[in-house]
Amino acid sequence: MIQLNTGKKIGAGAPTYIIAEIGINHNGSLAIAKSLIDEAAEAGCSAVKFQKRTPELCVPFDQRHIERDTPWGRMTYLEYRYKVEFGEDEYAEIDRYCREKGIDWFASCWDEEAVDFIGQFNPPLYKAASASLTDFPLLEKMKSTGKPLIISTGMSTMQDIDLAVEQLGVSNLLIAHSTSAYPCPLSELNLKMLQTLRSWFPQVLIGYSGHETGLATTVAAVALGACFVERHVTLDRAMWGSDQAASVEPTGMRRLVKDIRSVEESLGDGIKRVYESEMGARKKLRRTTTGAATVSL
Repeated sequence: MIQLNTGKKIGAGAPTYIIAEIGINHNGSLAIAKSLIDEAAEAGCSAVKFQKRTPELCVPFDQRHIERDTPWGRMTYLEYRYKVEFGEDEYAEIDRYCREKGIDWFASCWDEEAVDFIGQFNPPLYKAASASLTDFPLLEKMKSTGKPLIISTGMSTMQDIDLAVEQLGVSNLLIAHSTSAYPCPLSELNLKMLQTLRSWFPQVLIGYSGHETGLATTVAAVALGACFVERHVTLDRAMWGSDQAASVEPTGMRRLVKDIRSVEESLGDGIKRVYESEMGARKKLRRTTTGAATVSL
């Protein structure tokens, strides 16, 4: 069990920690970001998550000046990355707004400067994107904050995951099973990896970060033991942006949370018992060892 600084818990006995991944689906608009926070809070999500990059550190030199069409016109990739990045003023408002709405927020940090930047807002935890699983200096920077750290495992081998865990240690660590395809084919979700990861790392909390279309498979991940789940959220899957098509719209997010809570309630504790609701049928239909019904039909 991990206790977050917001009072929420992740782990056995706690409700599934449901993360609505806003990422960069806000397209650089604070108004859109706040609308997505509204939708996630109304749906009953535990947290929203953003992505934070320092563009001059994260964009490779050979891609910086490649031009692309964007909603703001044609611009270089570096210019585009700056366009969708929020600064201190925007994140201060996000921090205030999430507190007002009673929902956690944190970010995937893609470089070490981004870790320091997000740190000023005292997030409940950090996340390392799948692309960062082998970036040990970045992982160690996030772990050194003393906050819980989720590492995501898309496009990774078991050896990659094992090395990351060996590097970080198991304290305050969470692992998200993931497949880095957007959207991901159902045949490549491999949800049984949740069980594999639990057997390999019994001291680590295991969850699921999904990029599929549809909701049933994320609910299934909870039934298979995921103690946290993450899905991208969008106002409209037809909006411009690379992650929108693999995201969940507001109506779907509300249904996802409702279905996850229903599954949690239905799982029980694995101890067989006769419930009070069964007693009427038991008295009426159960036969004795002599073959007679306990009461007349």
